[in-house]
Amino acid sequence: MQKIQREKALLEKSVVDWESLNQKVDDTNVLLDMAVEEKDESTFEDVKGELAGMLKTVADLELKSLLSEEMDGNNCYISINSGAGGTEAADWAGILLRMYNRYADSHGYKTDVISMTEGEEAGIKSATLLVEGPFAYGNLKAENGVHRLVRISPFDSNARRHTSFASVYCWPEIDDNIEVEIRDEDIRIDTYRASGAGGQHINRTDSAVRITHNPTGVVVQCQNQRSQHANKDQAFKMLKAALYEIEMEKRQAEKDEAAGEKKANEWGSQIRSYVLHPYQMVKDHRTDHESGNPQSVLDGELDTFIESYLKQQALSKRPE
Repeated sequence: MQKIQREKALLEKSVVDWESLNQKVDDTNVLLDMAVEEKDESTFEDVKGELAGMLKTVADLELKSLLSEEMDGNNCYISINSGAGGTEAADWAGILLRMYNRYADSHGYKTDVISMTEGEEAGIKSATLLVEGPFAYGNLKAENGVHRLVRISPFDSNARRHTSFASVYCWPEIDDNIEVEIRDEDIRIDTYRASGAGGQHINRTDSAVRITHNPTGVVVQCQNQRSQHANKDQAFKMLKAALYEIEMEKRQAEKDEAAGEKKANEWGSQIRSYVLHPYQMVKDHRTDHESGNPQSVLDGELDTFIESYLKQQALSKRPE
């Protein structure tokens, strides 16, 4: 029932958005007729402003039309892990965490840090976020893969250029009514004392929980709740969602193989490079989409990269 209610709300919003756009088109046509009749330059400027707004709305609606997969409308977990390279890699992972928080804020999404392990000198070794909002997973699934940074290291006294890597994995939050079997003998549950922010209670007791699923190697952890029991419940919810996503990916791979298709394995491969030196550029290696303004991208302006990815995926699924 919860899933049906969410789908109903999303569909109702889509209808309202299109009806609102149609009404704006009618109103702008009336405004344009007035501007022509009265030869009023200020009214012409108003029409231009309305057109710009409508074009942005059309682009947003077009993007939403690409989000047609079953889980696209769901909330999204994002796991960020720094690669080899110590402080430099940890700092890069921290920059990515900030980037996704900025992206979420700009889209009205709510974020909750489920777990985080801070770097020894800067940044983070790992972090998991829950991003809540319409189509959070549909958009952020474009971020799955390895992200590469090239820059002059602020931690190198000789000001040498360094290359750092961090992996990002996104998977959808799923409904409680979806059955996923998790056998007791397949998991290991560890408790530990949380590091970082969280108040006196979270730092003085072994309230954080880590669950390892041995057959798949999936590891989830939670430290943001007030009790070990609550952290355990959240960790199981994350594990259930991750195992469901793995099963869906397995089924899709079987379909692709049956259809004679060969798809690139994006997880574990370098998907995007962020170059800050010797030139300024961000490039997605899957779509070849580029931006000459890395700072805006690192400030969360990911829409053009996400849109390019979704369009490429939609085209690849069309029958030839």
